[in-house]
Amino acid sequence: MAGKSDRVKEPLDFVHQNAILCETISKELRCQKLCTTFSVNPFRKTHTLSGKPMSWHDHIEEKEDPNFLNIIHHAALEPTKKYTMPQTESQEIGWITTPLVTPDRTDIRLHNPRRHTEITKYMDAAWRLKEQTENM
Repeated sequence: MAGKSDRVKEPLDFVHQNAILCETISKELRCQKLCTTFSVNPFRKTHTLSGKPMSWHDHIEEKEDPNFLNIIHHAALEPTKKYTMPQTESQEIGWITTPLVTPDRTDIRLHNPRRHTEITKYMDAAWRLKEQTENM
């Protein structure tokens, strides 16, 4: 504790303050990069606004930029059509959506339709009769 109070910082004069400011500015300018290419974020939904009524801007035909349209349509695609492999761990679940086996209605191992035999028809009628008597 006594060592901290013994050291007293001298106030910096204007020359030192100016040197520190110049060094800070030069560090910022080294890391600064000027970005001149701007585009629309394709991952954000764009909302179109209608023009003013009786405006002359509505009568001007604007040509659509095909590059912009490609970017917007590509962003709206499903992930399986955009990428060849899943990009995240959560995309791995359900990435392959095609069934492994095509459903075959004739194969009894894969297709078990509901069947009504004499016993099931009898028990169905008995359950229906029991429910009707309990409700009355």
